[in-house]
Amino acid sequence: MKQPIPVTIVTGFLGSGKTTLLRSLIEKRQSRRLALLINEFGEISIDGALVRGEAGLDDQVRVHDFPYGLIAYGDDELFLPTMRAIAARRANVDHVLIETSGLALPTAIMEMLQSAELAEDFILDATLAVVDTPLLLSDQFEPGGGSDAAATVFGQQLEFADVVVLNKIDELDDDALLLAETRVRERAPKVRFLELAHKAQLDIRLALGLRLHQPTRTEHTHSYTPLATMPGPNTGVLAEQGRLNGHAHSGLAAHSHGLATHKHFHEQDPGWLSFVLRSDAPQSADKVRHALQEAVRLEPVLRSKGFIRTSETDQAVLVQGVRSRVMISVDAVRPAARRSELVIIGYHASRTRVAAVLSELTGTAWR
Repeated sequence: MKQPIPVTIVTGFLGSGKTTLLRSLIEKRQSRRLALLINEFGEISIDGALVRGEAGLDDQVRVHDFPYGLIAYGDDELFLPTMRAIAARRANVDHVLIETSGLALPTAIMEMLQSAELAEDFILDATLAVVDTPLLLSDQFEPGGGSDAAATVFGQQLEFADVVVLNKIDELDDDALLLAETRVRERAPKVRFLELAHKAQLDIRLALGLRLHQPTRTEHTHSYTPLATMPGPNTGVLAEQGRLNGHAHSGLAAHSHGLATHKHFHEQDPGWLSFVLRSDAPQSADKVRHALQEAVRLEPVLRSKGFIRTSETDQAVLVQGVRSRVMISVDAVRPAARRSELVIIGYHASRTRVAAVLSELTGTAWR
């Protein structure tokens, strides 16, 4: 009997660091042969390009892009054919990693994995939710603290996770980490494990091969049930801070995802908008950073990312923005693009006004 290929879903809100974490897992994969599905809400694939840069020419890592949409949702016509193609070359695939868009829920993929088309070839290994810990602690995901729409998506992503990875924690002390754990558990008390990612690095043993699910088959349906050897229901917040070391597991009782009751969550909120702004003129990195920060102040922009062309280097310059935190760095591998392209994601954000801010503050035309 053929063994199903394990699938790990990596979810998390916009800018949580999912792609950076995936790149570190590729680096540590050892002999594992991986298939990666990268989903982005924007029309161009920035994250897919970054993952390909990490994989290089390694034929043991294959990357499949799913731009401009939500993977495995109703209008996605790529997911099933891609998974079938992976199953057809199963002798060369040890594990499938799926990175969802920051606005997608993992339940869409989980449900498809249980479908008649895929259930014989794949099994859910685990669902990881990556959290921007400083943003969590700044109350941005609390109702009324930032965007209620963002808080809703964030909470639902946590609800269906097996493992929560606290990311961007390098400047946080133990008290802050315990507060972050408390907030995660208040939102998602059935999360099984909580892990720490220092410098966006996670031990691959804590991400792949967890085997947290096994298929339960009935006459008409397949549904995942968690393994029985999980902590009990009375597990509380960690009493010892030293256990938060990235290797100690803490969590509550096993949980069932109840996919059938969440189909309506797969409907995309039309308030979430993504658009691409482009400029043919060379850019100043400092001016772009300032312009994006000002755009966030004036418009509900939650995420910006892309590559800009500058006169200062022949290499590509990567832009990564999460709200007003904007990081700009030189990509040592990728040559400079012919034009600058930025993906902007926000809730009812105005393309016209964001383009106007960028144009005014950079002194170049953005369209």
